[in-house]
Amino acid sequence: MQKLHAALACLLLAAPTNAVSQQILFGDGWKEQRFSMFSSNRFSLNGDTLVVQSDDTVSLMWASLPQSMWNKRRANWDWTVERSVPATNLTKKGGDDRNLSLYFVFLPENASQDARNKGVMALLDNPDVRVLMYVWGGAHTVGQVLPSPFLGARGRSIIRQAAGTGSAEETVDLAQDHRRAFGEEPQNLVGIAVSSDSDDTGSQVFARISRLEIE
Repeated sequence: MQKLHAALACLLLAAPTNAVSQQILFGDGWKEQRFSMFSSNRFSLNGDTLVVQSDDTVSLMWASLPQSMWNKRRANWDWTVERSVPATNLTKKGGDDRNLSLYFVFLPENASQDARNKGVMALLDNPDVRVLMYVWGGAHTVGQVLPSPFLGARGRSIIRQAAGTGSAEETVDLAQDHRRAFGEEPQNLVGIAVSSDSDDTGSQVFARISRLEIE
């Protein structure tokens, strides 16, 4: 029965769109990680779209990926920001608000199996993890790779859109960006997450991500 539940979760999380690309569905299989007992973002998961409202709050939604997707190395998605936090310094702990971050979480083979039933914080704390965070926000140059004030050597932020409102379509080469950020080849893509952060500036975000596909 446990294996059947796991198989159903994988089907709900990812729907094939062609021979090499899989769409990530926002629904069952996603979990919220709060960083405060008393506040969190408001997330709405609607199939191909995730809507987030952040009001002086911060939290993230995350999902583990089935083993069949661990070798995926490209991604594309659409995102829109209708209400934006101000431009911030994303390298400063306690001052790094951003509209959206899309995380891609990588682990080596020997750690991937052990991570299956663990929460996202256990993954992010693993010394062997590598996290690419594609960011809409910050007072930085688009394309810039930044160190993470929380993850240290384990994480890098890549600026895709500066702070402000608008809509954009994104296509990224995860392998190339991983080499650029960490100087090494990516290993298993074991999870993804979406966060929004407005608590340092006491501001608001209204944004969404849709049509997320990895291949």
